[in-house]
Amino acid sequence: MTGTRAPSRRLQPMLGALVDAWDARAVRFGFLGSFCILIGTLSPAYLPQASPVWTVLNQLRWDGVVFEVLGTVFTMVGLALLLETWLRLRPARRRALGRPQLRHWAILVIVSSPLLIAPPVFSHDAYSYAAQGWMLHNNISPYEVGPSVLPGYFADQVAWVWRDTTAPYGPLALKMSHGIVVLTGYAPFVSAMLMRVPALLGVLLIGWCTPRIARRVGIDAAAASWFVMCNPILIIDFVGGMHNDSLMTGLMLLAIWLTLLLRQWWWSALIVGVAAAIKQPAVLAAVALPFVVVPVSSWRTPSTTLHAVVRVAASVGLAVGAFAAISVITGLGFGWINAVNVPGMVDTVSPFTVVGHAAQWVVDSLGFDPTGRAAIRTSRTVGMVVFAVGAVWLAIRHLGQRPLHFLSWTYLLFAFCAPALHSWYVLWGGALFPLTRPSTRWLRAAVIVTAVLLSYSAMNFALRNGFWLFAVLLMFAAFESVRGHALRQRWEPWGRRRAGFSSFG
Repeated sequence: MTGTRAPSRRLQPMLGALVDAWDARAVRFGFLGSFCILIGTLSPAYLPQASPVWTVLNQLRWDGVVFEVLGTVFTMVGLALLLETWLRLRPARRRALGRPQLRHWAILVIVSSPLLIAPPVFSHDAYSYAAQGWMLHNNISPYEVGPSVLPGYFADQVAWVWRDTTAPYGPLALKMSHGIVVLTGYAPFVSAMLMRVPALLGVLLIGWCTPRIARRVGIDAAAASWFVMCNPILIIDFVGGMHNDSLMTGLMLLAIWLTLLLRQWWWSALIVGVAAAIKQPAVLAAVALPFVVVPVSSWRTPSTTLHAVVRVAASVGLAVGAFAAISVITGLGFGWINAVNVPGMVDTVSPFTVVGHAAQWVVDSLGFDPTGRAAIRTSRTVGMVVFAVGAVWLAIRHLGQRPLHFLSWTYLLFAFCAPALHSWYVLWGGALFPLTRPSTRWLRAAVIVTAVLLSYSAMNFALRNGFWLFAVLLMFAAFESVRGHALRQRWEPWGRRRAGFSSFG
């Protein structure tokens, strides 16, 4: 009897947290928003032509123009509700209203639950993961050829623009995809759906580590958890979209938390190497880890600078060594190097790509570029130069004493300077953003960027369904929603503000 009561006692607080979260109207709005997006996923804009879901929809007669309209409307409403939910659940707002604080993991579970059974949301990358896993099963390296080399249902699910491109992902990501394909008995659609499992593991790590890192660096855990775990981009792209960036980000946060907990960075650097074997940008975290343990107050002392450089080189070396070992053990090698330009093959809302297209239009109008895209390539090159210079400046300004500031802002800078910008790229640095104690102005900027990226994703969706006007209306609704909130949020722990508590971040 004692053995059965113990799990029950442990479950009661969890069930209580879920009940408390459900009692909040804003949480129910978020659940409704995700449910609306679930309905919207059952439309041509989401589903590949080869999807077995079409068989069910045709039998139910949920197809045709009317259902395309309904799917688009439901998706736009769902996005607006998720954004409004995020803004309403700010800890500062709930405290100002005299309402109890909620457990943010419970909010995330409730709000994202409808998306657990949804097809991939706003992206077909999960279908690419499944196809790459199928290629490995047939002894074909995704680093050498694209999914179209192996015709069939797996390749048919992949978005046409990626069918002939090689994989840019790390070897561990490809091996996980292969394992899932084998686990499902080589079922194409089920394989794609189960790509959500590694993404959910990443979300679990993010949810576990965020408040614990926040407490150790003197940030209000509730405020940090709100910004990250209730963020509509995390809900849509990591839970709904199943992107492998989720597990990469979760492992990166795990490495940071272990560094803070153990006050050493060796093991954490190895974890960063594992994260990089999923997606390569994680390796940047290895630069910051030594400074979490041994801050540097000034770069002017040569011996201090030399020791710091040696520690960084050792940390990066361990991370790269772990990455290289995984690459060799898996037998996949380093073929991803030849695919680093693949994400930029599709035009996105990346600032330097947008500027490049504007310049290209002028150049084409004047007849100065008969081959085309020279201005776009130049603008993208400028973007990477800006990133390199900005990263050095951030290192000089923040790395020594505020390594998490450096990491967050460098990831964000890369996301906006890279040739391709997808909303989930912003979460690399966004997961650490509250640890930088952003001002109200920066917080408002972050919320506006979130609204813009959501609106851009919605616009792509609406264009595929043929109803772009709905996305324009969503954009206006999103900005009105942001304008209606004061967005004042204090980041220090509530019990320590009068004492002027502060810590490095």
